[in-house]
Amino acid sequence: MASQYAGWEIKGEKFFAMGSGPMRAAAGREELFDHIGLREKAVVCVGILETSKLPSDDICLDIAAKCGIAPDRLTLLVARTASPAGTVQIVARSVETALHKLHVLGFDLTRIRRGMGVAPIPPLAHDDYVAIGWTNDAILYGGGVQLEVTGDDESLEQIGPQVPSNASSDYGRPFAEIFARYDNDFYRIDPLLFSPAKVTLKNCDTGQVFHYGKLALDILAESFAKK
Repeated sequence: MASQYAGWEIKGEKFFAMGSGPMRAAAGREELFDHIGLREKAVVCVGILETSKLPSDDICLDIAAKCGIAPDRLTLLVARTASPAGTVQIVARSVETALHKLHVLGFDLTRIRRGMGVAPIPPLAHDDYVAIGWTNDAILYGGGVQLEVTGDDESLEQIGPQVPSNASSDYGRPFAEIFARYDNDFYRIDPLLFSPAKVTLKNCDTGQVFHYGKLALDILAESFAKK
């Protein structure tokens, strides 16, 4: 959550990127860090920008300043969504999306000891809009996550059904359709949608295992078939 989550909106003149990577913990600009802690003071920073345009020198200098480091100690990796690197780094977030969903639901993330996730890599899209749809669908309808947690079973049984993507009222259609329905505004989409299709919670203290959600390979196939 303090690194992989793309929670830093980076804006400049005719420039926008979603920032992820360990530089976020150095900048610590997001409200999220007030909840989870993990801010850090760094001497070097690495970050990822999801954007189709290279950042200007001014943008890079601003990022370095907000991270509290010298400009020559900042390394930025830039990839558009419709690229092999961009596609893989988004789809690799199945565990992160599960943690973010749990955080939104008020779950204590310090109870999580380890996580593992899988999701299918979609075809390489011809433009970023299509890629946004495919990469989201890979997790929403094809992603599976297992989390090993501590504590009581009752709280897991209570929160578990709310964690998978099918708990959302927006669930059930390819993401591109949902995105278009809200005029391509992520913030109007039900935030409970952004989570894996299947979530397994294994209680390390009691040995109980709870399964929630299901894969929706039919919706995934419909999505990937669209160009």
